[in-house]
Amino acid sequence: MAHAYPGRSSARHPGWPARLGPLRVRAGVVALRPVRLRDGGVWSAIRIRDEQYLAPWEPTMPGSWAERHAPGEWPARWLQLRAAGRRGTALPFAVTLDDRFVGHVMVGNVVREPLLSAYVGYWVDSSVAGGGVITGAVALVVDHCFTRVGLHRVEATVRPENAASLRVLEKLGFREEGLFRRYLDVDGDWRDHACFALTADETRPGGLTGRLVAAGRAERVHTTPA
Repeated sequence: MAHAYPGRSSARHPGWPARLGPLRVRAGVVALRPVRLRDGGVWSAIRIRDEQYLAPWEPTMPGSWAERHAPGEWPARWLQLRAAGRRGTALPFAVTLDDRFVGHVMVGNVVREPLLSAYVGYWVDSSVAGGGVITGAVALVVDHCFTRVGLHRVEATVRPENAASLRVLEKLGFREEGLFRRYLDVDGDWRDHACFALTADETRPGGLTGRLVAAGRAERVHTTPA
């Protein structure tokens, strides 16, 4: 078997840290970058404001929503995310829209040979939902996983009731593989989740971003080097 990462160091997976995009969608220009310590204030403000929008889809955790998303909680989270990125077990991206922080795309549980797999999870500020932001962001990340990172498979698990998230995966061409019964403790109870996946060989030339561009859902933005 040919290894995907000939000669690389085992301390860090390829393709991290990275900046992805930009890509123009209906809401504006989407790009991705590693999370930063100074993201804490806006992260907290969005998360606390959007409790009703986000909480039904997120794992149950100790403490109140406000406590878990207070500004003072961010530094410890950021350190954990940065450490996971450096170890090569995750790719924690901040999503920006017209250069302002609006959400996250997280590639987690990165597994090396022979699986070469990971999962993708995401959330976005409700004020920009429906504008193609998270669809464009996930497309950029999955293309990155299948190219520079060298993964073979990316999966996503979504509650069947989460129509918006299901629509994101549908637009990107993820295929449904089955239903995980009582899979994850979400919003106070064990919830079923539908499992979706995509492998590198299933993507068309141009990747998922190319798929969005061809469908008229996005435009590539050409930047001029500084």
